[in-house]
Amino acid sequence: METREKIIIIGGGFAGLQLAKTLNNKNKKVIVLDRVNHHMFQPLFYQVASGRIEPSNISFPFRKIFQQSRNTQFRMTEVKEIDTVNHKVITDEAEFTYDKLIIATGCKTNFFGNKDLESKAFGMKNTQEAIGIRNHVLMTFEKLILEKSRSDDGNWNIVIVGSGPTGVELAGAFAEMKKEILPRDYPYMNFDQLKIILVSSTEKPLAVMSSEAQEKSEKYLKDLGVTFMSGEVVTDYDGDKVHLRSGKEIPSNNVIWAAGVTGNVIDGFPEDNLIRNRYIVDRYNKIKGYDNIYAIGDIAYMETPKYPQGHPQVANVAINQARNLGRNLLKRSTDEWKEYEYDDKGSLATIGKHRAVVDLPFIKFQGFLAWYFWMFLHLMLILSVRNKLAIFFNWMWSYFNKDSSLRLIIIPTKKNGTLQ
Repeated sequence: METREKIIIIGGGFAGLQLAKTLNNKNKKVIVLDRVNHHMFQPLFYQVASGRIEPSNISFPFRKIFQQSRNTQFRMTEVKEIDTVNHKVITDEAEFTYDKLIIATGCKTNFFGNKDLESKAFGMKNTQEAIGIRNHVLMTFEKLILEKSRSDDGNWNIVIVGSGPTGVELAGAFAEMKKEILPRDYPYMNFDQLKIILVSSTEKPLAVMSSEAQEKSEKYLKDLGVTFMSGEVVTDYDGDKVHLRSGKEIPSNNVIWAAGVTGNVIDGFPEDNLIRNRYIVDRYNKIKGYDNIYAIGDIAYMETPKYPQGHPQVANVAINQARNLGRNLLKRSTDEWKEYEYDDKGSLATIGKHRAVVDLPFIKFQGFLAWYFWMFLHLMLILSVRNKLAIFFNWMWSYFNKDSSLRLIIIPTKKNGTLQ
């Protein structure tokens, strides 16, 4: 009997999960490794952070996803190193041998080496960070209503650094929260002092989108009362004040960093295998210098005629690289393999109710129609029917009532000095 090829996938994000689904119930032995037990739908993290939806609505347990699989297993563990000589993946708990290895570890927040920023500002690249933002912002108002004498500007300023889709969507969500929800939750507090400040190193928000989208998104932000600070670079944050290169300072106890990402690189590869903290791969996603190790998604750096500086680190690239690699791995001969190239389907972002911008290859549009398009697309991308229904119900409830009931402050308790 022919021995099945053993394929290990490190990471269960968009790329890793799509590859595992492409190989599901095929003549391969597949093991998915991840340090958490669930896949997370990252585009809606900002709604978790602003109390719009519950984290369980955008989280999907791997064991549930592969419950009926005949060839795919999941192991919850954190990879420490790859032994490329002996074909082993090394974790704290175990070692896994492989015939082929696919790295799909994605990205983490890039604080550009600033340890103060890293320790004091919030990133938003996983469920725990999104919940942390929600807890921290809501706790700010719980403390303010008790400590009315302590109402310095730092308590009232929510600063978001970075004006890409994450930053813009988060600013819009908090601006609507300030207008529609917080005055009803805290009727004796004056929220005129609360400022939502979006700090951008570019002149316009959504710099990677069209000029129409940039102009409209800036107008939407201003209509919502967001303070947009263009052409400003954050140099430091001490926990009380955000320091800008221009010399300005912004008092804030609530700083969210959405100004860049960097790859989750694993030890075991030489430095010349990396560019900008991404593995250098060929058109088949094979890592430079290795015959049986691949990288896909945000962690992969692939130069092509259309993208000589590498592909953008977006979900569509990750999903389609995974599909292409999965189909290649299922072919009998590498002579049949197809090279990958990114076909840009467009981009979109939402900035609050009836406010969104959509750039498609054949049309660009904004406003309420773009907002409905954004909602429909994201709802269709959610994995399970149960989660689609839960999110749809929450969205409809918020739409008609301008409110939600999901503003829970959930803080882990300490036992013997450790979090439980």
